[in-house]
Amino acid sequence: MLYELLLKNVEIFTFLNVFKYITFRTGLAFFTSLLIALLIGGPFIRLFSNKKIFNPIRQDGPSDHIIKKIGTPTMGGVIILLALIISVLLWADLRNLYILFCLYIVSSFGLLGAYDDYQKIKNNSSSGISSKSKIIMQIILAMLGLIILTYFVEYKEFKNLYFPFFKNLVINLGWFFIPFSIFVIVGSSNSVNLTDGLDGLATVPVILVAGCFAFISYVTGNIVFSEYLQILYIEGTGEISIFCGAIIGACLGFLWFNAPPAKIFMGDTGSLSLGGSLGAVGIITKHEIVLAITGGLFVLEALSVMVQVVSFKLTGKRIFKMAPIHHHFEKKGWPESTVVIRFWIISIILAMIGLATLKLR
Repeated sequence: MLYELLLKNVEIFTFLNVFKYITFRTGLAFFTSLLIALLIGGPFIRLFSNKKIFNPIRQDGPSDHIIKKIGTPTMGGVIILLALIISVLLWADLRNLYILFCLYIVSSFGLLGAYDDYQKIKNNSSSGISSKSKIIMQIILAMLGLIILTYFVEYKEFKNLYFPFFKNLVINLGWFFIPFSIFVIVGSSNSVNLTDGLDGLATVPVILVAGCFAFISYVTGNIVFSEYLQILYIEGTGEISIFCGAIIGACLGFLWFNAPPAKIFMGDTGSLSLGGSLGAVGIITKHEIVLAITGGLFVLEALSVMVQVVSFKLTGKRIFKMAPIHHHFEKKGWPESTVVIRFWIISIILAMIGLATLKLR
């Protein structure tokens, strides 16, 4: 939007050439979304508090949660989404189909999350729409976006699955590309959602993963850097680094209010949309496995829930004191801040491992 307007005047004002650089616009996207989140965060918290848009607390959770978390506004994902989307609309090239796809995923999954949050608030329950209905709707939304994307983007490598650490190991997924991509987007969305159970727990790992993929998308879309690193070059993906920069800024601004003790929770509005966005970026850059590495904390949280459910159904016994796994450590007596910071440390380590895969081929 603003980017295109500025480019029209490049011949008159040559200094506007700087807006052609993706790195410059990524920085602008970061600072724009950060500033917007910081500016609107306070007013939204007051609005949600006055409207009693509070987060229903799980009654089976740690006892101190019921005391500490009750009365805290939810749907803070609205702050993230507004900051993110406005920033991307301002600084990204809206003719880029990858940008449009990411905007579609973040918006549609955000609306789904908002509806889920609304149902929780309306019914004063920690359960919104049923898990089955939510997953079906996520699958439909992801499938629609992927079908449209693959229709307009004729790129045969899209159907390939590339493995880090192995330069020549490539699997052609063929028709299975669509189901696999749906799994990545929906799985990523729900994994972030499951992680968002403590103050700031999901926000920082999202920032770290987005930071990694801001770099990955830039080098993937740069023919010189992609050849040097011996990774797949995909024209146009460099623009996705602007989207990732906006995610980082929006989440960092939100963290100002979400840091312990949180003044607001992102709710499903934020977690479903952010997780889906990371999945979309992983697919576009063809680094789905690297996404699983850098976002390993989200994978761990999701696996802990699946293992708990399967174990209980088969044996009647629970492996963890409570799932997702961050609640297990709370039940063991770890203070919330200890759980959060240690999980952040794990996320930093995994992010570094994920970036290392770019050279180890």
